[in-house]
Parts: sequence; structure tokens; C-alpha cells
Amino acid sequence: MAFYQFKRSQKINANIDDVWDFISSPANLKEITPDYMGFDITSDSPEKMYPGLIISYKVSPLLGIKTTWVTEITQVVDKQFFIDEQRVGPYSLWHHQHHIEPIEGGVLMSDIVSYQPPFGVLGAIANKFIIRSKLKEIFAYRKSALEKRFGKYNG
Repeated sequence: MAFYQFKRSQKINANIDDVWDFISSPANLKEITPDYMGFDITSDSPEKMYPGLIISYKVSPLLGIKTTWVTEITQVVDKQFFIDEQRVGPYSLWHHQHHIEPIEGGVLMSDIVSYQPPFGVLGAIANKFIIRSKLKEIFAYRKSALEKRFGKYNG
């Protein structure tokens, strides 16, 4: 079975406190997710995430087909990183690390998504032609949404 990693980094024009407050609040996920994905949190969620938090969503990643996605926040280190892992959803494996660190003039946010599509060879083909490009598209949208919220990085 194929295993993949997708990495992205973005410099954000804000201080570490403001970035952490924003990204560690589950309520803000919808703001950084493309509208066409129909992203809706279906579970009660607190103002701030914590290790062990289970969040369920409805999302339409492909062809408008709604699917349930359940993630667990497995690790949180305040103002440094958090990790979410899929418990129920479209992937055989989904492990997403969100890291932030202060840099001159702002914050560097880095993501490492380790994932394994389902269906073996068919999943590998789907990754080549659909999944990887969707991830690029989603993270490009997120970059734009964060620039809209915090301004363009000019450090």
C-alpha cells in the first residue's frame, strides 16, 4: 500500500499568540476550508483544542458527495504544534502535524500531512491524479484565507 507525505509552509504576518489562538480553535476550521467542500463540524467542540478531543465533520471532498470525517487531536504543545489523526473517514491513514514558530516579522506555520489512500493500487492512482492536487488546492486556499485574515507577510 502506498504511503505519502505532503508538506507546506507559510509565513504569517502576525504574532505567535494571535496565530495560535486562531488555529487552535476548531470553530475557525471552516474559515480556512474552501466553500465547495461543504465543511461543517457536527460535534460539540470547545473554544480551544486539547489532547483527546474528538471532532466530527461532514465534508464533500470530491464530486459533492458528503462524507463523515472524525479526527482526534492527539497532541498539543501550546504555541508550538498540534497533531490531528483521522479516526473515521476516507483515508486508511491520516496524520496531520501543524507547527508554528516565531520568525522575524511574524510566524512560520508548517504542515506535514502523512496519509495513505484506501484501495491499494487504485488509491495510488487516485493520489497521482486527484488527491495530491486537491491537497495543493486546499492548502493554497488556506494560505489565501490566512493572508486575508492577518495580511500578507512582509518580514
